[in-house]
Amino acid sequence: MVRTFILQGLSNNPMMQPALFLTLFLMYLVTLSGNFLIIIVVRLSSSLQTPMYFFLSNLAVVDICFSTTIVPNLLKNTISQDRTISFLGCATQMYFNLGLGATECLTLAVMAYDRYVAICKPLHYHNIIDKRRRLMLAAASWTVSFFFSVIHALLTFRLSYCKSNQVNHYFCEMPPLLRLSCTDTLVNELIIYITAVLFTLSSFLLTLLSYIHIISSILKIQLSKGRLKIFSTCSSHLTVVSLYYGTVMCMYMIPRSKHLPGQDRVVSILYTVVTPMLNPIIYSVRNSDFKECVIKIFKKQV
Repeated sequence: MVRTFILQGLSNNPMMQPALFLTLFLMYLVTLSGNFLIIIVVRLSSSLQTPMYFFLSNLAVVDICFSTTIVPNLLKNTISQDRTISFLGCATQMYFNLGLGATECLTLAVMAYDRYVAICKPLHYHNIIDKRRRLMLAAASWTVSFFFSVIHALLTFRLSYCKSNQVNHYFCEMPPLLRLSCTDTLVNELIIYITAVLFTLSSFLLTLLSYIHIISSILKIQLSKGRLKIFSTCSSHLTVVSLYYGTVMCMYMIPRSKHLPGQDRVVSILYTVVTPMLNPIIYSVRNSDFKECVIKIFKKQV
């Protein structure tokens, strides 16, 4: 019976490992600095005390935690010969990865709903998305996500692992682990599809529906400047949503038999490493209000 697992690095070529380590390390630094910048600027700027920036700060916290559950261990495995992880350590990593990934799905859907209310019902915006409701939406996203994460972790690690302890992946994730099990995984796969529909597909459809209404409202605006400003605000969110939902659905909604060798690692690197790094860049670069607040804070400190 397996008591420890051996994770795969991104490359077994010794010549490639230093370059991969440096690239991952720089991406992790950009992720941390960008997301911490969002949290600090929103906290210090009175003009950014709005529901949109509250949800953006929440997304930044999710991205910091999400990336930290994966990247530090991946950095160690990239340059170390010892890539083992204990049974409990693997279960813990998978639990937090699933919980934070689901929280990001729901947070992106909530942000789309927030933009829908702001653009389509501007007069009622502050009554619909008041302080109490936005706290409830954020808390519900975290609570529901980690509740289902517990179920997945318990079901995955109740299985017997006796085929091999070599995980063809760079962190503990359900699809690669299920391939190592020597017991029936039908129940696990069924629950994966159910929760993927509940979280990923439903969140994506809610986001899509919100933006259909938003685009419909934009087209009714007579002034081209008004259209351009709203399109600029929404395009940032759409960019993040397309990248994140697309990769997650490829990972969890495609049947295990259809996965190509190495596909899991390529897809996972996009939503665990790349997306958390791009989120703060996309939101801050495309947001003039945020950039103005950064400049004001910098000048004040100087």
